[in-house]
Amino acid sequence: PIIDRPTWEKVQALKAGTRRKHPTVTQEPSVFSGYLKCPECGGNLNFHFNQGNHDIKFFSCQNHNSGLRKCSSTHYIRLDFLEQVVLYEVHRLACFANEYENDFIKAMVGRSAKVAENDRVRKKRELDGLLARDGELDMLFERLYEDNVSGKIDDARFAKMSKRYEQEQGENAKKIKALRLELKKLEDKRMDVDTFLETVRRYTDATTITKRMVAELIEYIEVYPAVKEDGVTNQRVTIHYNCIGAFEVPDRRKIPERDILLETRKGVALSYAPAV
Repeated sequence: PIIDRPTWEKVQALKAGTRRKHPTVTQEPSVFSGYLKCPECGGNLNFHFNQGNHDIKFFSCQNHNSGLRKCSSTHYIRLDFLEQVVLYEVHRLACFANEYENDFIKAMVGRSAKVAENDRVRKKRELDGLLARDGELDMLFERLYEDNVSGKIDDARFAKMSKRYEQEQGENAKKIKALRLELKKLEDKRMDVDTFLETVRRYTDATTITKRMVAELIEYIEVYPAVKEDGVTNQRVTIHYNCIGAFEVPDRRKIPERDILLETRKGVALSYAPAV
């Protein structure tokens, strides 16, 4: 059917006033996705990029202003700045391994033992807590049964509470099994210094960050909020390496040092501040 003139004009006016939305552009995940942590809330930093300028890619804390675990500061870092920092630290670590091998091995063995022991103590404490709770649940269930038999609580209440106790015990049993397995692995695990040394040396002349590099060397990275002091904006970053945790390469004559600066916008520069 042919529409009348007033209706046609109204439709055209509505179409003219409708703004077309630019399609949202998706981006491949970064090699650092899943590795960045917020030191304040412990949450992950999620990968984003600027819809207006796709060259600006960054990470920000998933819990900042989320209403869940609100962070007091914005934990944010540009991807291009992070890449410079990681390459710089990996080069320094590789240089330490190449130029001062004996010192490197001593440091790695000591750090590895410390990290493993801290991990063992933490897991053992968690296991002890779960075992204690498992014993408490057995006692609670026994009392619950006695109260039901004596008539202190009815069958409906007994069924509801016993189901809750059984569910908690079932979940705890899975955690206990997993923790015992992890502790067994820690006891059997011995850091292969030669393998780690070879891995670090492989990236002596690396010019780009790869997924393999990150997986082989890094456990996670802590990103602190940028802080402006005396007119200079500094950002602290702590790299926690596999097996050895956070490690500060010692100052030695043959180990290079340089400033890392990124001009985020005209007249505004960001500087890297190592943190361990």
